[in-house]
Amino acid sequence: MQMAPFLNDYLQPYFAQNWMLFAPDPVMVDQGIIARGRCSDGEVTKYHDVTGPSIQRVQDSRFFPSRMTRVVSNGIQQYNSTDDLLRRLREQKEKKEAEKPGENPIPLMPHEKRTRDQAVNYLSRYALTQLAQACEDGRGLQAVQVRMYARSLPPWSQRKNPDARDKVDAYDFPWKKAADL
Repeated sequence: MQMAPFLNDYLQPYFAQNWMLFAPDPVMVDQGIIARGRCSDGEVTKYHDVTGPSIQRVQDSRFFPSRMTRVVSNGIQQYNSTDDLLRRLREQKEKKEAEKPGENPIPLMPHEKRTRDQAVNYLSRYALTQLAQACEDGRGLQAVQVRMYARSLPPWSQRKNPDARDKVDAYDFPWKKAADL
């Protein structure tokens, strides 16, 4: 008991267990961002993987992993966060919409819009730092556009079904000027 605080300080940052892999709510979605830039001469670059390199750094250093993956996951979580009651009402409305098209969806509340705008700026700012070398020959990066993706994995019950497919949703955020970020 006397050594518990010292042991806890040593074990918690590096050897703590996370049970998110198991029931009742296992992780079923792979989320991340890719981004492209607009150079000073107007050329638009190809999309670059922003999430992958930070995940690779975590996997390369098991004892002292980088926490940069949290930058992306926190931004995505912030973008998708909403009041639980509003989420349920929107889901009910979507089910009714599928049965009887033509009804207006429940719009985003002002605080939701503000939170989403902050998340887009946050993710765009991080993507800008990761695209520093995207424009070659001394051309500067003038703007960045982020695409958020969510890849839903087939359910565990379908793991042996060769016809089970992933579902990928992508959301393009507006271009953000580098000077504004």
